Amino acid sequence: MQRFVGLMSGTSLDGIDAALVSFDDFGSPYLEATHGEDMPTELRQVLWRLCHQTEVSFADLARAEEAFSQCQARAVEVLLDRQSLSPEQITAIGSHGQTIEHAPYGHDGGPAYTLQLDNPSRLAELTGCCVVADFRRRDLAAGGQAAPLAPIFHHAVFSQPGTWRAILNLGGFANLTLLPPSEVPSSPLGFDTGPANALLDAWHERHCKGRFDADGAWAAGGQVDRALLERLLSEPFFHLPPPRSTGREVFHLDWLETSLSGRESPQDVQATLAELTAVSIAMGLKMAREQLDAPPQLELIPCGGGARNRDLLRRLSEQLPDASLLDSESLGWPADWLEAAAFAWLARQRLLEQPGNLPSVTGAAGARVLGGVYAR
Repeated sequence: MQRFVGLMSGTSLDGIDAALVSFDDFGSPYLEATHGEDMPTELRQVLWRLCHQTEVSFADLARAEEAFSQCQARAVEVLLDRQSLSPEQITAIGSHGQTIEHAPYGHDGGPAYTLQLDNPSRLAELTGCCVVADFRRRDLAAGGQAAPLAPIFHHAVFSQPGTWRAILNLGGFANLTLLPPSEVPSSPLGFDTGPANALLDAWHERHCKGRFDADGAWAAGGQVDRALLERLLSEPFFHLPPPRSTGREVFHLDWLETSLSGRESPQDVQATLAELTAVSIAMGLKMAREQLDAPPQLELIPCGGGARNRDLLRRLSEQLPDASLLDSESLGWPADWLEAAAFAWLARQRLLEQPGNLPSVTGAAGARVLGGVYAR
């Protein structure tokens, strides 16, 4: 048996998820343990400024990188201590890093790029473990979007005979993986559908106490502004065919405010943002179903932080009446830990020199081995 640790920090900047994944002699993965390490307030503030390119310097970048590495190392240390494991018992850590900017189409005619804050050399020193990192840029170099990367993991753990499944990650942004039944020769599709928690959290934090709308309660009490919703849905990204990916570079509060009249109730705007997430997911799933000739009757498996948002799940059920919502935990993979587990799986792929991308998802020229290896 081998053990890998996957580390993931999402666009919410709230903490680092650490997942301990063991692999049996046949290569089948099992989620053994998890730990969530809260992001220190000062680090979160610096990362926020970096993401928005606001009054930052190279010294700020270096301090953030060191603080982030220390936070990652604490997450690994706590995880291993709770399981009475030593670093020598871990084959490798798969570190995603913290996305600062993702520009798969480039800017102003420049080259495509994606930037994750990470220091795998420092993490290897702090933990005493081998580290695999920098997963995205090889796919980008091969002409891909470098995102999403989790669909190949979804394909490995969720595909089964006779059933169409859609895995829906509701993080800061929503991404979707459509899995054909295992006997169908079609390749999976996966792509970002648009904003999820990123806009909901930012609008809630501006108008209410707390960084997020717990259970979607504030949104549930508002009314959807249909005219505003139509203006938001006119964003060209929602109508692009896959492969496609996005981030804060497109969807942020300034983007939202260009569509506001100034007369809206803040709570109604929150309800409209929740509806925007549900509608754009339904639009994306319809696009993927048409491309793969999939039926509307399928299993929809929500994961990520938004999988606990009852208001958002209700809106999804209304938009996708033929889909059956399935709890990922019933399949052995709790919703909060699926993405971190994916990077443990991707680290193993790298050490095996096996592909970590799906060209049908990212649009890369072919399958590629992803990531760099930093020995213990």
